[in-house]
Amino acid sequence: MNVSGIRVPGVNQPMCPSRQVLEHVTSRWGVLVLAALLERSYRFSELRRTVGGVSEKMLSQTLRTLERDGFVHRDAMPVIPPRVDYSLTPLGREAAEQVWGLARWAERRLEAVERARETYDGARSRPAPDPVGQD
Repeated sequence: MNVSGIRVPGVNQPMCPSRQVLEHVTSRWGVLVLAALLERSYRFSELRRTVGGVSEKMLSQTLRTLERDGFVHRDAMPVIPPRVDYSLTPLGREAAEQVWGLARWAERRLEAVERARETYDGARSRPAPDPVGQD
């Protein structure tokens, strides 16, 4: 959306580029990588162990995406064996703090969500009442 020739993000607009940024930082692995990097910088293998369940391929892809977006800094040191450290940029720290709050909220409210799911599923599993007076 443009206002006086200035591009103004509008996340609800179908072609708004901010949607892609949201997709990257709120993806399953994006959230967990950003949250882990809030603690400290990590080598690839350390980060993979910290973010349980992520494959090498997905972690590599997530790191590349976050690096491209300016959230992650990749520091490749010219040593043998090669050493690469990943850390947050200032922009990445800002994004990580936002998604970390959401992740903490999800942990705190998990029981309420599970109760809501049970209520929803229970209501859906009951047979619909027979219409009265219809042939």
